[in-house]
Amino acid sequence: MRGMLGAGWGLAALLLAASMLSAALLAPGGSPERGAEAEPQRDLDLDKKRQVELKMDQALLLIQNELLGTNLTIYWKSERCYRCLFQFLVNVSQSGKPGKPSVAAVSVGTQHRSILQINDTLEEKEVCRLEYKFGEFGNYSVLVKHTYNGVNEFACDLLVNKNPVDSDLPVSIAFLVGLALIIAICFLRFLLSLDDFSNWISKAINSRETDRLINSELGSPSRADPLSGDTQPEMWHQVASPHRLRCVDTFRGIALILMVFVNYGGGKYWYFKHASWNGLTVADLVFPWFVFIMGSSIFLSMTSTLQRGCSKFRLLGKIAWRSLLLICIGIFIVNPNYCLGPLSWDKVRIPGVLQRLGVTYFVVAVLELLFAKPMPQNGALERSCSFLGDITTSWPQWLLILMLESIWLGLTFLLPVPGCPTGYLGPGGIGDLGKYPNCTGGAAGYIDRLLLGDGHLYQHPSSMVLYHTKVAYDPEGILGTINSIVMAFLGVQAGKILLYYKDQTKDILIRFIAWCCILGLISVALTKVSENEGFIPINKNLWSISYVTTLSSFAFFILLVLYPVIDVRGLWTGAPFFYPGMNSILVYVGHEVFENYFPFQWKLEDNQSHKEHLTQNIVATALWVLIAYILYKKKIFWKI
Repeated sequence: MRGMLGAGWGLAALLLAASMLSAALLAPGGSPERGAEAEPQRDLDLDKKRQVELKMDQALLLIQNELLGTNLTIYWKSERCYRCLFQFLVNVSQSGKPGKPSVAAVSVGTQHRSILQINDTLEEKEVCRLEYKFGEFGNYSVLVKHTYNGVNEFACDLLVNKNPVDSDLPVSIAFLVGLALIIAICFLRFLLSLDDFSNWISKAINSRETDRLINSELGSPSRADPLSGDTQPEMWHQVASPHRLRCVDTFRGIALILMVFVNYGGGKYWYFKHASWNGLTVADLVFPWFVFIMGSSIFLSMTSTLQRGCSKFRLLGKIAWRSLLLICIGIFIVNPNYCLGPLSWDKVRIPGVLQRLGVTYFVVAVLELLFAKPMPQNGALERSCSFLGDITTSWPQWLLILMLESIWLGLTFLLPVPGCPTGYLGPGGIGDLGKYPNCTGGAAGYIDRLLLGDGHLYQHPSSMVLYHTKVAYDPEGILGTINSIVMAFLGVQAGKILLYYKDQTKDILIRFIAWCCILGLISVALTKVSENEGFIPINKNLWSISYVTTLSSFAFFILLVLYPVIDVRGLWTGAPFFYPGMNSILVYVGHEVFENYFPFQWKLEDNQSHKEHLTQNIVATALWVLIAYILYKKKIFWKI
């Protein structure tokens, strides 16, 4: 029965992928009539129809100018662009005669609310301003005209000519179908836990096996012996150390699978992409969670290794070697060149995800190794010193971590940056009313450009999307690595709680709740519960300390849920996330290397359809879950 359940989870993963694929394929949300002409309103001259090819996350906007003798200039900006300059959108000539407005057609973004400013071109004064959330592939008109209600004024009316499509519908359907399938699987597991139902299934299976044996004895073609037993014994006890917890591997798997889905495109939805500067999206959650859980794994695995008699000097060599391998593999991955020809050294990107993981792993692991103390064989602290023992026994590490954070704060807010205000945390570009266009990232960007050079940094940062930045900026840069070390150490703290208070579930949960609340309150104080107005906003590009405390608070909350459900009550095995969590390096490297290969990517019928991109990304992500499951069953694990 155990083998059947194991195979059942593999089948469940396949069903999940197939169901979500079907949901995405059947759901509306395409891009019909994307290149439709700008339909004239009322009695507009048909010769003034304009052809506008709409792309994903765009709508068609017609600016109709009924003003005689007044040319208009239209400016635009997104509401998500904080303190940004308006950007030129289109010019509209004056109306030729009454009742015959001049028309200009233009595409506008639909991801966020848009702010339109309509100016008199000659006098450079504002005629009117509109704020509106356009819908994907919708058709809209803005009619600019005079009003004569005693005072000669201007009026701007917005009309919907053609309703937009609901581009979020495929995501909603895929989520609901996946949720329904998960509920169905949980219900099936509940039925299997019932003795009567389980006995009925066993009798049915035994009856079928008996019939097949009788048929075989009567002359049916011989097959493999059905009584040979389960050839795939449980893996957990074979691969797990004494301190290994399934919730840790499951959490790692959740972060990894989300990372794969986001890196593959996330259906091209804005909330599955990184925030342009301040704020959080789904894409901004995954990497710090991976760093956090890496910290937990460092402590648990190091404690187990030292208890087996490994010397600290030998373990230090392993740590250094693993860190070096992570950095080297990362440099190879972020510089793919198999289709681009020879790559010059001055264009090689040095920072990256694995590079930051390698440096973070080395610092945190060495820090723990230097101050490692013998643990009791049962893993639990004595009751006399159990209160806050997970913190008091680590005071040297905490002191050094606080010193590192002081360095980050000092460099961020006190380092003079040429041409930029001291302590600048903004995106540069058109942000801050365009005053500091080349100051992207403040001290963090300056240090990277000074030490690594522009050519060795990421050339397409997320700040380019809304803020139109021109300088290179790397979100995995040098200064931000300090805060990734801080986050990994908070993960170490979670690992210590799990180990020091082993078999004391109440104490573990209380400490998880305490850390969750403390870090959350620190985030509230730093951000003033505001995206842009706080002392230190939440910012993934900077890896600000508020970003670390916020995501660490979420991480403790997730462990607060996973630990009792998986490791205490056994209500969930962690599948299917547990399998990629057990083979994280292989899945991460594999998904990066084979990103552009079939079956992870194929030619889409409509490249401007969220529905088709979502289907492709779900399939690609599900395939890596399936690959991890197969490798787990084959006992293949890539460790460095």
